[in-house]
This record gives sequence, C-alpha cells and structure tokens, in this order.
Amino acid sequence: MDASIQPILEKALLDERLDYDDGLTLFKSYDLLSIGNAADLIRKRIHPEPYVTYIVDRNINYTNVCHVDCDFCAFYRHMKDLEAYTLSRQVLGQKIQETIDLGGVQILLQGGLHPRLKLGWYEDLLRWIKANYDIHIHGFSPPELDWFAKINKISLIETLTRLRDAGLGSIPGGGAEILTDHARDTISPKKCTAAEWLEVMRQGHLVQLKSSATMMYGHVESYGERVEHLLRLRDLQDETGGFTAFICWSLQPNNTRLEHMPASGSFEYLKTLAISRLMLDNIPNFQSSW
Repeated sequence: MDASIQPILEKALLDERLDYDDGLTLFKSYDLLSIGNAADLIRKRIHPEPYVTYIVDRNINYTNVCHVDCDFCAFYRHMKDLEAYTLSRQVLGQKIQETIDLGGVQILLQGGLHPRLKLGWYEDLLRWIKANYDIHIHGFSPPELDWFAKINKISLIETLTRLRDAGLGSIPGGGAEILTDHARDTISPKKCTAAEWLEVMRQGHLVQLKSSATMMYGHVESYGERVEHLLRLRDLQDETGGFTAFICWSLQPNNTRLEHMPASGSFEYLKTLAISRLMLDNIPNFQSSW
C-alpha cells in the first residue's frame, strides 16, 4: 500500500470525516486497489444487501436551443441554427409512451437555456405530462432553474414551487461540472456560478424536491478543485439532506472546443468514484452515468 494514504484510509474506515488535505493526497496517489477496496468496504456498510438496483428511465432533451455556449458542449444550437429544435407535444408523448411500454417509470427532462421560453410554457408542459402519463418527472438541472428565475424575473423559491405544483418530482444534478469559480469561468462563463448552482439545490430541497448531485471532471480543473467540489456537496448535504445520489463522469471532448484535451480513462474514473465515496459520507447512493 502507498504509505501516504494508509492513515487516510484507516481514518475513513473508522468513520472519521476526511478533509481537504486527505482528499488531495488520495487524488495524487496511484494506489487504486487500496483506495477502491476502502471505498467498497464503506459501500458495504451503507448497503449491506448483496445487489445493486436500477430503474428504467429515459433522457428526453426537450430543446437543444441554448445561449450559454459552454466550451465542453456538443449538444447546443442557437435559435437560428438549422439543427435547432424544440420538441412538439406529439414527439414528447411518443417518447414517454415508448418508455412506459418498456417498463420505464421515470423521464429525465432536460434542455438548453432557451432565451424565449417562459415559465408558463414549462408549467403547461409538466401538467400535460402528468395528466396523460403515469411517470415520474426528474427534470430541469440547476442552470435551467436558475435561468427560469432570471428570465421570468421571479425568485428561485417561486420558480421551484410553481414547477413542483405543476408536476416536477425531483431535480437532476446536471450542470455542476466543477463547483469552483476558476473552472466555471474557464469552460462555461455564461452559466450559473458555483454558488448559484448550490443555491438552486438548497432552495429545491427546502420545497421537498430531492435531487442528485454530479461532477464532470477531466478538463481544466486541478485535483484540489475536485476535492473542493466534493466538500461543497457534502456541506450542503449536511445542511439539507436532499441529495439522494452522486454521479460522476469524465469530459467527452469530441466535437467541442475542448477537443484538444485527452479523454480520461477507466483508471481515473474508478479512482475518482472511489475517492468520492470516501469523501461523501452523507450521500447514500452512487449512480453510474450513461
């Protein structure tokens, strides 16, 4: 075992909370087997059952129109682009029904930050879905929700309450990327700040909307920024208890302005996942990305 991480892993296995320096030391280590084994032991304490669970759901991107031009995104289009779209109710309904027919119980409803759609459009959409389909709506990432409040000139709490009352069931954790101002200012300067992302989740949890939390790594961030990201999630979870799951994934650079960056491999993914399990002692579930 890497001698530098042994006391840190022992600390975690004694249920002592890891700090910034602990996390940074783990990220600098290449001893994946020891880190992974400790994370697995922690997992078994939280989930002693000899199986993992899943649900059948579907990602539905209701629009690809977005005005924030993130460097890492290959999805967005501007309103006048030929490939820009906003799905019709007919197409949305077809996608939802296909999901239900395959045993699906949830849709993940996300899109770009559309400059024209107002909150009433989203409320009507949610009500229409709930009136016609028996399915849970896991919808609208924090950047979307932050944008809805800003474009409608209303508070976050009003935005979230109105969407909840219209049928929103929970909030996906997308758009977190790395929760530091340096990383966000570099790759997504027009998107909500780290503090704004966290505030959306804080207010969402306040109105009983549970959520997931995410991290996209492998771009401009340092190991220290990954640790800072995890600590910010942990602090908010201490405050609200509203995160049900954590999901991490690596930058997918193809067809983006970050295409020059090398893609992270499986070693870095497994190490990041394991360290996150050790650091995030208060988030019960870890979820795979797709």
